[in-house]
Amino acid sequence: MACAAWLQPLSSSHALFPTLCRQPTFPAIFHRLTRFSSTVRLVSTMNRSTPVHAQAKRGFSVKEDEVATAADVEFETPLKIVEYPDPILRAKNKRIDSFDEKLKILVDEMFDIMYKTDGIGLSAPQVGINVQLMVFNPVGERGEGEEIVLVNPRVSRYSQKTRPFNEGCLSFPGIYADVVRPESVKIDARDINGARFTVNLSGLPARVFQHEFDHLQGILFFDRMSEGVLETVCAQLQALEKKYEDKTGLPSPERIQTRKRMKAATGFGKS
Repeated sequence: MACAAWLQPLSSSHALFPTLCRQPTFPAIFHRLTRFSSTVRLVSTMNRSTPVHAQAKRGFSVKEDEVATAADVEFETPLKIVEYPDPILRAKNKRIDSFDEKLKILVDEMFDIMYKTDGIGLSAPQVGINVQLMVFNPVGERGEGEEIVLVNPRVSRYSQKTRPFNEGCLSFPGIYADVVRPESVKIDARDINGARFTVNLSGLPARVFQHEFDHLQGILFFDRMSEGVLETVCAQLQALEKKYEDKTGLPSPERIQTRKRMKAATGFGKS
């Protein structure tokens, strides 16, 4: 997913979404290209060109988040993936209000490390930058599929129908487990130039989005696992906690065996 290394649907082959992944499914407003002059026209036609899926409305917070400063978006290259249990993954992510060249460079760098680490998506906190930004490409190959950039995304609706998938995450190397999420979502976001838009997502793009959106809420994919599934990866999570302690000389900021699991709405973070 955006942060995920890969995703696999339960009881099906890896080729469940071959057509979805290799044919254009998003309006061109999403593409990480230099042709930004057509943005306004595409926003006005987006809802007519995007299929609408069965959805159940759920309210979500409209409270304005703290705005990121220039310092909040500072970064050094090459970017590095932040691994659990680094507290950066739980920190509050600020709203982006400056759509400048620095943001475009950050997006380029995020795509670069995403491809190099065999991911199909990535959120900004996963590279140590606590702002509301995600990138993903459902194909996961440079030059193929579509490169999607979402800034300050919000969820307005999600489907009542859910589906289990075997998810992985770049911040949890080598860990894969089943997570149940809604099959479709309706989102509001900004593009890389700051233009607002609304779009419906389903299938693999919807799942990738939800995984990455959770990161922007400080929610990690094991927070979504059932108790039984969580037990199967408990030892691996503990190993990452020990790795953090050995590397930093600090106690792990959270422990899977003792912490109280986060409460979250099905499929999403904020509600």
